[in-house]
Amino acid sequence: MKVLCIDGGGIRGLIPALVLAEIERRTGRRMADMIDLVAGTSTGGILACGLTRAGSDGRPRYSAEELAGIYLEEGPRIFRRSLLKRIFSVEGWIDERYEDDGLNSALARYLGEATLADTLIDVLVCAYDIHDRLAFFFRSARARRDPAYDFPLTHVGRATAAAPSYFEPAQVTDVAGARTYPLIDGGVYAVNPSMVAVAELSRGEGLDGLELMLSLGTGTSTRAYTFAETRWWGQLEWARPALDMVFDGVADTIEFEAAALLGERYVRLQTELRRASDDLDDASPDNLSRLTEEAELLIARSGPALDRACAILAG
Repeated sequence: MKVLCIDGGGIRGLIPALVLAEIERRTGRRMADMIDLVAGTSTGGILACGLTRAGSDGRPRYSAEELAGIYLEEGPRIFRRSLLKRIFSVEGWIDERYEDDGLNSALARYLGEATLADTLIDVLVCAYDIHDRLAFFFRSARARRDPAYDFPLTHVGRATAAAPSYFEPAQVTDVAGARTYPLIDGGVYAVNPSMVAVAELSRGEGLDGLELMLSLGTGTSTRAYTFAETRWWGQLEWARPALDMVFDGVADTIEFEAAALLGERYVRLQTELRRASDDLDDASPDNLSRLTEEAELLIARSGPALDRACAILAG
């Protein structure tokens, strides 16, 4: 059993996309041909859907390099705000920062009319149900058994990417028309979906057969806050920094847990963002270039870990 897990992180998803492109270049194979399960949250969930979407020939439709286009080409349109939006949202303080037309257009272009049940391998994507107040998992294994748990991949991507304050919540309806769910980004509990994947394996074949869990981060934040700066903050000032801290803290905790549980079977490729912005929505040409640099440096620094992962994946 070989598993791929991809973190959330907005535009920073370019980093794992380029790492995956390097793995495909080294192995000469598409990721969906080398793994048994891919778990993703937010931007990682969109990548999970794209990697496993079938083409007309029944093979993976996209390479990881092609999926990097979601960030390089679509990113500036996804994270674009009109002057009216900036004014009426008060820069995102009283309404979501972005309309979802750019995101919906990108999802439609890359995911088309495919559904969760159509994926080439098992997919697990994290979201959160704000009505029933519980973790919500899009699971292709369940979708294949019951249409009430099958969803268009465009809806899966829209729901898992609905980061609070960035995009409005998503309303998704299963293909059977049984129920509609109000969902937001699963990053509120599993920005790193590794432990969710562990739980999924434990429900099925167990962990004994696990050869590799490759976990890809989107870069850790390096922005520091001081006591003097934050001591007088209230709800307004804490809103966005607190969300970023929750995402970072959850990712770090899950990395610790998965590494302790799985040992050498857990390979985590992550980098500190020293050149690129840690903002989830900085899709400027300069930052996209810097994110590309961060990915290249991560690949260069990963050396033995990346070599071992490639050898297991291709084996």
